[in-house]
Amino acid sequence: MPASASAAAATDARALRSDARRNRERLVASARELFARDGLETTVEEITRHAGVGMGTLYRHFATKDELVDAVLEDAFAEIVAAAREAAAAEDAWAGLTGFLERALAQHAENRALKDMLGSRESGRARAEEMRARVDPLLRRLVARAQEQEALRADFAFEDLPLVFWTTFRVIERTAGVAPDFWRRYLALLLDGLRAGAAHPLPQPPLTRAQLARTDATRKEADRG
Repeated sequence: MPASASAAAATDARALRSDARRNRERLVASARELFARDGLETTVEEITRHAGVGMGTLYRHFATKDELVDAVLEDAFAEIVAAAREAAAAEDAWAGLTGFLERALAQHAENRALKDMLGSRESGRARAEEMRARVDPLLRRLVARAQEQEALRADFAFEDLPLVFWTTFRVIERTAGVAPDFWRRYLALLLDGLRAGAAHPLPQPPLTRAQLARTDATRKEADRG
């Protein structure tokens, strides 16, 4: 094959791969948007229409709807991991920590179906555990740096961090229908209580890891019930 033909073939192959990647990204983005708005009942037909591609394109990338749901979860969790890495790299640890909390909670507020996907799917729970294994060491170091910089109260423990999420999740769920952004006010009030300069001694120690795990299991069981 002449060199010019080989170069043209290589260019065509790259263009096809690029088109395929864009189509996959469009499908995942559309599925995530529609799942967030309408829940997991959204059909693949609705997703392909929203993405502007045909059913053949969908099935070239995802043999089943379950595979597409898994891709949405992977995409959402990749955002959380990226946010944690950015936060951990911030020179101002307090800004990194609070920025991470806002991004993670905003994702929860925007994606109504994510909790359902996690709670009802074994693969979702497995991906969540994998994400936590990657994020927790970053956040643990970030908490320690924020305390070293005397921005975060010294008696805050890393094991207190899940409670920030759990309580704000509840505020998001209870106020979503009347004031979708109200959780931001709640978070601001909560963060003021975590500042080193505003701290008063806490009356109880943090939960141990074992207590935290039992509490989390009870919370999840109550949510499923």
